[in-house]
Amino acid sequence: MSPPPLSPSQAQLQLVESARYALLRRLAFAMRHEMVAHLQPIGMVVEVMERRLRAPAPDLAQLQEAVGKVQGFSRQAAHACVDVFTWLSPDASATVTLDEAIEETTRLLRSNLSFRGITLRIQEESHPQPVHKAAMRMMLPACLLALGDEAPSPAELVLTVEPGDGEATIDMRLVPTPAGEAFASEPSYRPLAWHEVEALARSEGLWFERGEGWLRLTTPLHETA
Repeated sequence: MSPPPLSPSQAQLQLVESARYALLRRLAFAMRHEMVAHLQPIGMVVEVMERRLRAPAPDLAQLQEAVGKVQGFSRQAAHACVDVFTWLSPDASATVTLDEAIEETTRLLRSNLSFRGITLRIQEESHPQPVHKAAMRMMLPACLLALGDEAPSPAELVLTVEPGDGEATIDMRLVPTPAGEAFASEPSYRPLAWHEVEALARSEGLWFERGEGWLRLTTPLHETA
């Protein structure tokens, strides 16, 4: 017996969940690197401590300072790892500034895109407006990866923010560049389709429109960050 057909709402939910899974698979390597990067300083300080302990008369003041550094780096690493895990189970009420959302996403994706000859460029302005953290974590990477997947190489991917009354619009445009180097690099998982990106936007309460080589993402602003 074949299963009953899905209702429109069930089909939409499956589409959104499929898109989220594909996006997280695309981001998995970058998120792993983000966690490991916070652990590296701990190992470096411990190596220095080991060398100092082998000295005939270890300097206890230096060792105490090193222990303090390890404790500080450990707290930072624990916070960073917990924050990475919230990509999988987001806090629905969490907000960040638009600047922080853009900085986090571009930090994760800059290397990924640069290997394909795509340079990220952010128009330098301050955007302290609070936005929904989970929505930005889904939509900014989804939009940048989907644009990057269809980009001519080499190219610039330019982000411009246009603040408005109670909302902000992020304009993303591909600008072909005359020179540059790209390496053959296939996506780590399947590309996101545009109808999946649009479904994600609707599920997160954002407005999305696109054309050839560009898109505009509009997000509501929150009262507190």
